[in-house]
Amino acid sequence: MAGVKLDTAGLNKLKVLDDATIQLQRIHGIVEQYAIALRREQPTSTYSMNLRRQLPTLSENLKSYFGMIADQVMALNLASTRGSSEQVKVRTLREGVAQIRQSIEIAIVQTKDKHAIAADSEESETGSAES
Repeated sequence: MAGVKLDTAGLNKLKVLDDATIQLQRIHGIVEQYAIALRREQPTSTYSMNLRRQLPTLSENLKSYFGMIADQVMALNLASTRGSSEQVKVRTLREGVAQIRQSIEIAIVQTKDKHAIAADSEESETGSAES
């Protein structure tokens, strides 16, 4: 697909998704540090508090264009605060982060498809107008 450009709405959506990807990587790092601390039997309260701050921020950033993904993030936040064992929380967090990452990747592909402007079609339109 040579010469594919995006309209302004598509560029704005991709910017939101790129920022969300970066935030999700940060959250993923916190989850993995949480799992390591749990395995080493170290205190884990700082990791859970940090996740409770990071997940709503990610949700707010996604809410403007991608409400369904924002709802997934808030569902993960709610599930991570439920009273269960630490191992179950870590497993839930890992699965939730993977689901959100997959949703963001799907949204990126759909945004590129939906907001694509082919440069070849613009050239053919201007060429036919000159004739």
